[in-house]
Amino acid sequence: MTLQGTVQQALSKVIDPELRRPITELGMVENITIDDDGGVTVGVLLTIAGCPLKDTISRDVDAAVAGIDGVSSVTVQLGVMTQSQRDALKEQLRGPHAKRGIPFNEPGSLTKVYAVASGKGGVGKSTVTVNLATAMAAAGLRVGIVDADVYGFSVPGLMGISQAPTRVDEMILPPVAYGVKVISIGMFVNDNQPVAWRGPMLHRALEQFLTDVYFGDLDVLFLDLPPGTGDIAISVAQLLPGAELLVVTTPQSAAADVAGRAGSMATQTGQKVAGVIENMSWLELPGGERMEIFGSGGGEILARRLSETLPSDVQLLGSIPLETALRIGGDSGRPLVLAGDSPAAQVLKAIAGTLASRPRGLGELRLTVTPKNN
Repeated sequence: MTLQGTVQQALSKVIDPELRRPITELGMVENITIDDDGGVTVGVLLTIAGCPLKDTISRDVDAAVAGIDGVSSVTVQLGVMTQSQRDALKEQLRGPHAKRGIPFNEPGSLTKVYAVASGKGGVGKSTVTVNLATAMAAAGLRVGIVDADVYGFSVPGLMGISQAPTRVDEMILPPVAYGVKVISIGMFVNDNQPVAWRGPMLHRALEQFLTDVYFGDLDVLFLDLPPGTGDIAISVAQLLPGAELLVVTTPQSAAADVAGRAGSMATQTGQKVAGVIENMSWLELPGGERMEIFGSGGGEILARRLSETLPSDVQLLGSIPLETALRIGGDSGRPLVLAGDSPAAQVLKAIAGTLASRPRGLGELRLTVTPKNN
């Protein structure tokens, strides 16, 4: 292979940090020139001027080419796509003449959508969401999170994301952390400003996240819902009728009673409940004993009540113990499941494995196949 071909091959392994596809496939490599001394100049087209990850792209291109035998130096020249090039990129990503809509509702979509709900705040719903998503991404799945808790957004902080999304015309590219694509209203406000919106604005924001944000082909999409059964929960049922609920509770019977309302809402919306997750189940003491600070049995009680109310059995997917490391992971923006195999991490990984092993819906997919007459 010529040096030109070797450089081209090396660049095919450089992945755009937002679109998660090779830059050669996305039409971002404008040209490659090589002088007689082995100096390589690579022209790279950014999607927009001032791309926040231009330094990352430039660094990755330099690293990919610099190690090739015969290359004496690497120069990366950054340019910006023209409008027609951006239009071609959007058509490549979304398909020709793609209509604006929610891709997860398309008949051919195999993305499993889980709406993580709770009856009350403070049960660790967001922490559970980011750890399940991160565990699935670490296992090789393509995962996204929509932080639908507009008033109490916390997912960017829990995932260590400070980068703003990139806009390519009307298309929004979500930031990626630990292999998970994330979008949140917290990425659009300054200095932790409160969001004071009424119901219609909440619905519009959620709809825009689902239509304008380009997640690509996901295996799993998580929605971190606000507590209760208010506007956002209703909007999710309307915008994503195929979403399944994951109900998070604590062992306390009072918390399970409140969480039961969030789960029972499925009877009105026609949604399924994928299972119950009990958080803060116990605290393990230095001597090995378990202190059940919030009581016990709330998760099992809730699963049993929902099974009696809903047309299908609802299982308790797991009970997560209290751990200081779980809180530290959230404060530092590095989910616990990445740090090791503590008891809480093991339970979270097991729940993620259970959800990941569920089929993506091929059984309900109609194939347009017509038998051929001989």
